[in-house]
Amino acid sequence: MKKYERYKKLIQILSSAIIITMLLTLYMIFWYELISPSIGVWYWRKGNWVIGILYGALTLFFVSMYGGFKLGYLERWNVIYSQILSMIIVNFISYIQMALLAYHFPEVWVFVILTICESAIIIAWAFIYGSIYTRLFPPKKMLFIYGNENPLCLLDKLRRRKDQYFIEKVISIKEKDQIKMEVCDYDGVILCDIETSERNVILKDCFDNSLDAYITPKISDILVRSSEEIHTVDTPLIRARNRGLTVEQQFGKRCMDIVISILALIILWPIMLLTAVAVKLYDRGNIIYKQKRLTLRGKQFYLYKFRSMRMDAEKDGVARLAAQEDDRVTPVGKVIRMIRFDELPQLWNVLKGDMSLVGPRPERPEIASEYQKRLPQFSGRLKVKAGLTGYAQIYGKYNTTPYDKLKLDLTYIQNYSVLLDFKLLLLTIKILFMRESTEGVEDTEMIETPKEM
Repeated sequence: MKKYERYKKLIQILSSAIIITMLLTLYMIFWYELISPSIGVWYWRKGNWVIGILYGALTLFFVSMYGGFKLGYLERWNVIYSQILSMIIVNFISYIQMALLAYHFPEVWVFVILTICESAIIIAWAFIYGSIYTRLFPPKKMLFIYGNENPLCLLDKLRRRKDQYFIEKVISIKEKDQIKMEVCDYDGVILCDIETSERNVILKDCFDNSLDAYITPKISDILVRSSEEIHTVDTPLIRARNRGLTVEQQFGKRCMDIVISILALIILWPIMLLTAVAVKLYDRGNIIYKQKRLTLRGKQFYLYKFRSMRMDAEKDGVARLAAQEDDRVTPVGKVIRMIRFDELPQLWNVLKGDMSLVGPRPERPEIASEYQKRLPQFSGRLKVKAGLTGYAQIYGKYNTTPYDKLKLDLTYIQNYSVLLDFKLLLLTIKILFMRESTEGVEDTEMIETPKEM
């Protein structure tokens, strides 16, 4: 592996160039042989080049946005899904483009066949390149070092990625002498919830020996990572802005919320109507479920959702998150939760100003209070409005631990920009049909939130 490690980036770029070239070549064949004749629009050489360049640029943008070039980093089927989803979106945009050029809608079947052929190329290339990549870069032999907290959750997740990591040994930070002796025998080190002073010693050893180090960041790491350097004196200073969004950022974010939520309500009202009818017909109960949640600066508001659980789901009065295989969820509820249609009424919350399109997940006051006891920094999420989608919703899962969700939310707040919001909105499309992003929590995950060190 070390023999080819320095060529890894070059090989990834070459692979990306090959798949883009194959997809663009296929599209141009379809353009010359089927699409252009079917719409009656003919171009000379430069006109055809413009059509190809536009298609290639859209493909490059969406495949990059959805992580379709990260084969070897993401799981193989995740990459395949990302690339196929990208081509569906690109072909839809191209279909609208052709309709505008021809002043009529072209034959749909041409674009359907194009998408199917592109999907076949994507799957074939993913397996060919995946096997080459695995041979060149087999899983790294890793030394897993943990601190005082239970490491089983992270350890289990890493062991599922057998294509990337081989956890050869698990050892406690208390075994300092043994770590010092053995650290060079591995391709890398994973540091899980270790106190900063002890962690820095290992990091320096890894640096001296040119070893990769993987670290679970603490909240203080996230705050420092998003800071900026200033040089007002002859000693470098690092300033961490910890006040939430500026007035200008709040104004821009609110304008985007209003425009997009109005457009979404206009476009999605037929789907919302069908969902409401399905919920009502199943058990004749309430269509809308409202619940108190927390938003900016701890303000409480009523969040609206299409009801996905039985009417008596919390008849005991105890607030709890949905668990995996939760028997309180109705059959209709399982479907609308899987495709996130239960969240659509929250567009009204966004329009009212209770929420934003992008932000931390709005928590129930009772549950947030329990988290706050273990994680004093949990209230830091309330420096921005709660969101319909967000950093933790995209990069985490429904069953991600509260501690990890907090770190994801703080990463979003500390690195906020309009472009980041736009990126997260596009990525929301990707996770809509990913099952792991809608799973319920495990019972232990509802209470096990590690203390910050």
